Amino acid sequence: MDTPQVSVVIPTRNRPELVTRAVRSVLAQTVPDLEVVVVVDGPDEATPKALAELGDPRIRTVTLPVKGGAPNARNTGAREARAPWTALLDDDDEWLPGKLAVQLELAAAAGVARPIVATRLLNRTPRAEFVMPRRLPAEGEHLSEYFTVRRGLFHGEGFIQTSTILAPTALLREVPFTVGLRRQQELDWTLRAVRAAGTGLVMAAEPLVIWHQDENRERISLEMPWQSQLAWLRGNRALFTPRAYAAFTMSVLSSMAAPTRNARVFRELLREAREHGRPGALDYVTHLQIWAIPPHLRHVLRDKVLGRG
Repeated sequence: MDTPQVSVVIPTRNRPELVTRAVRSVLAQTVPDLEVVVVVDGPDEATPKALAELGDPRIRTVTLPVKGGAPNARNTGAREARAPWTALLDDDDEWLPGKLAVQLELAAAAGVARPIVATRLLNRTPRAEFVMPRRLPAEGEHLSEYFTVRRGLFHGEGFIQTSTILAPTALLREVPFTVGLRRQQELDWTLRAVRAAGTGLVMAAEPLVIWHQDENRERISLEMPWQSQLAWLRGNRALFTPRAYAAFTMSVLSSMAAPTRNARVFRELLREAREHGRPGALDYVTHLQIWAIPPHLRHVLRDKVLGRG
């Protein structure tokens, strides 16, 4: 069997309609020399059946005996991958047809031996659609600051999402995803991976992924486990500059914790940012507005400012 150019790893469970849509977007790529490794995260009879009906020999299904979470499924897929490059795709997202071609071209021209190539995406919500990230990393900018420090009141200026990532398969095996981490999985992986020898992040300027933010549908990125995220942040302080540490605490963690409406939590996060980070003026404004404005209203305001519709 010939070695494909790219292996595409898709974790899924009990969502055959969604994963079938995702797989179709892979099969429509202008780069045909690929394999699709769908990792079914636990018992699920419907998904393998739905994928078999597509009738494409490039699809391979790996079913895990028990549910282990998306990071574990991605790690399994990377071990199963036969290609030198692995691209990641969540089962509820889609690719535009030229995604892999653009990324492979950028990888070939990269100035590092093991480039991590990401792209912009179309963030599609029930109310609007807008492009993220709104800007690309500046020359010499620390990636922790690019991903976390805001220049306005809304997130998404610097950003990376799992379905945009193409990386050397060997790097994904060397630096696996953190099993058990429920939020910020791609941020955690990227900040650790770029510390490996010969790596660097390259970003495609065009949006090549559709990120479906169906807010009435269960997805991990909509859950708010702020305590575990704070524990993760404290355990990974070395990945962040003091500026980025404060920004993450006062924006991301604040957004997760604000629904508690607990003044003690508000003060705890403020204290965490000031003791272990270096907040800027906008971080204080962000922290205050997140707690003052209800989440739904903030989402509506964000979509009106950033999107169309």
